[in-house]
Amino acid sequence: MKRKLPSSLFNPISLMGILIALVSFFAIVILFFANIFLAPDNPYIGIVTYMIFPLFLILGLFIIPFGMYIERRRRLKKKEIKERRLPNIDFNQPEHRNAFLLFLMVLIGFIVLSAVGGYQAYNFTDSVVFCGKICHSIMHPEYEAYLDSPHARVSCAECHVGTGANWYVKSKLSGAYQVYATLANKYPKPITTPIKNLRPAQETCEHCHWPEQFYGGKQKIFTYYLSDEENTKYEINMLIKVGGGNPKTGKTEGIHLHMNIQSKIEFISADEKNENIPWIRSTNLSTGEVKTYINEEEPPSEELLSKSKTHIMDCMDCHNRPTHIFNTPSLAVNEAILLNRIDKSLPMIKNISMELFFEDYETKEIAVNTIAEKVWRFYREDYPDLFEKQKDSIERSIKELQKIYTRNIFPEMGVKWSVYPDNIGHLDFPGCYRCHDNKHINEYGESLSNDCFLCHTIFSQELNGQKEEAFTMDGVEFKHPVDVGDDWKLSGCYECHTGLNP
Repeated sequence: MKRKLPSSLFNPISLMGILIALVSFFAIVILFFANIFLAPDNPYIGIVTYMIFPLFLILGLFIIPFGMYIERRRRLKKKEIKERRLPNIDFNQPEHRNAFLLFLMVLIGFIVLSAVGGYQAYNFTDSVVFCGKICHSIMHPEYEAYLDSPHARVSCAECHVGTGANWYVKSKLSGAYQVYATLANKYPKPITTPIKNLRPAQETCEHCHWPEQFYGGKQKIFTYYLSDEENTKYEINMLIKVGGGNPKTGKTEGIHLHMNIQSKIEFISADEKNENIPWIRSTNLSTGEVKTYINEEEPPSEELLSKSKTHIMDCMDCHNRPTHIFNTPSLAVNEAILLNRIDKSLPMIKNISMELFFEDYETKEIAVNTIAEKVWRFYREDYPDLFEKQKDSIERSIKELQKIYTRNIFPEMGVKWSVYPDNIGHLDFPGCYRCHDNKHINEYGESLSNDCFLCHTIFSQELNGQKEEAFTMDGVEFKHPVDVGDDWKLSGCYECHTGLNP
């Protein structure tokens, strides 16, 4: 029986290539439909379907002509065929026509599959599942925080990559090293921030949030519970002066005045996390007036000024944890008490919670078990009557404390709230006080003030049922819920509030 395909195709190497290509092709088809209908969120099916098996398919297709080349060399060496410099293609011969048609079909199929597979691979490598689950042990803390964040419906790539092929290629080149670091176990624990090669916020964040559309204020009520026996509620109602660029009036004011609308703000940092900022320059974009502010208590060295790159302030310098938010224990427990997930009627529950989160645990399992054991023991020994009557409330509160721990603290990666300072506000971290501390003075003797009324107006504050409120925009003066005299005026809030205070 006469073969319809080139005889050089029938050799062990080419046949092995055909086998690899066919197995890979059918595996891709099967896994493609499995990924769509059976396990759409499984990252491992996706990576095998769109990244691993396509490589084997291409390898098999390359092996086929390579085997034919080796076979032809073998036949030439044994003088089984005559040497020809160029192939003699004659479509009048059936085997030539069949070979060409096969080649054409394979080529068309390969192009179609490459287009579909390439598009699927592109989408897959930009997916939340790929970013969050492939490097599970490394990105697990960030992935868990992302799922519980204000941007949970925004894909990772929209912020970390953005639009356009240029940054897509840059991100994948960067990702190649990250894959190596993962396999070689050479990644830092915790992952270091800020990320130096992150795309500028003006090219990502401002696709949805642009400063010119922010103006006016935002009213917000903050609810705290003190670490005393009654878990005393303290509530403060304030207007946050968000400000920005008002397109109707042309004014630039409030907190978003910093966003390079009328003034360009630049700074030099003395540390990697931009927590110590000794030098600031403000340029009025309308008048060209320049003011330079120096921290008089810790002025920058000449070496720092000469070697450091001036950084133009953008969204990420304040909103540095917009998505991967690891809440402080105090914030998380206050919210849980407010929502009745932790029972406020349990005496000292806020205090015992803070003590539990103050400790470091080697693993999550140890933490979860210790939290349950210590809370049960505390109420059994210190409040035996209550212990018998409110076991359900105690158990519900324990489960919520365990949930707070597992959501915000990841000992295997060294991740907790204190590792990643949140620069919004100034309660638990320096934040605004990195610059607005009355210590940064310009050449005219003007300081960057830390006056509370620059950014917010307090409408009311309530403690133990006693409420003080204002009926004008002047507001009321802040009163510390615990009597500390005037000490709160002389230091930053973050110096006492470390995430474990009210």
